[in-house]
Amino acid sequence: MMSDFVNDIPLYAAGLATTIGVSLLGIFISVIGGIFLALALRSRLRLIAIPARGYIEFSRGAPLALVLFLLYYGGPQFGLLLSPHVAGIVGLGLYGAGPFAEIFRAGFSAIPKGEREAAEMLGLTPGQRFLNIELPQALRVTLPASVGQTINLVKESAVLSVITLGELTKVAGTISSITFAVVTPYLTIALLYWALVETIARLGFYAERRFTVKGS
Repeated sequence: MMSDFVNDIPLYAAGLATTIGVSLLGIFISVIGGIFLALALRSRLRLIAIPARGYIEFSRGAPLALVLFLLYYGGPQFGLLLSPHVAGIVGLGLYGAGPFAEIFRAGFSAIPKGEREAAEMLGLTPGQRFLNIELPQALRVTLPASVGQTINLVKESAVLSVITLGELTKVAGTISSITFAVVTPYLTIALLYWALVETIARLGFYAERRFTVKGS
């Protein structure tokens, strides 16, 4: 039994690498999309703010599996042919953008109005004010919530197996079907997911402490 586990280690390693790679890229898209959506919500133009709100509500309510099915299996009907990797990254990114948008919206709202007015008095352009004052403060304020959402997306990545992506859950299923073992493969990936989540949580705690020291 131990020899079988040792032989399966390369499969677990490949699945872990796929999970980490797809999750990182998907989370990056989620964060960038969340920032743009949060800015759209602040727009005075209803043609911008209303669609942004509609997208956020849809992404928060639709299951990730549904988003993946629409992209990977429904896309070809509209000429959109995506590989499992690309569909996984895009699906995870689109799915996570809504929650991140709400996080950043709260972060931007928490910035004192006086700081924006001071930036205007200093002659900063809206772009300079956003990049140098608003965005850094919003990222600092929303760090704990952002870490929590990042952890959620990493755990949600287990659903990517529905589009045949060879991440951890898919690997466990493959090993289980070959060896007829159930406990060992799924217990192994559970421990690997736990290790990933624990690593993210500790990095987030370390970053939060550093930001707190710099901000004090």
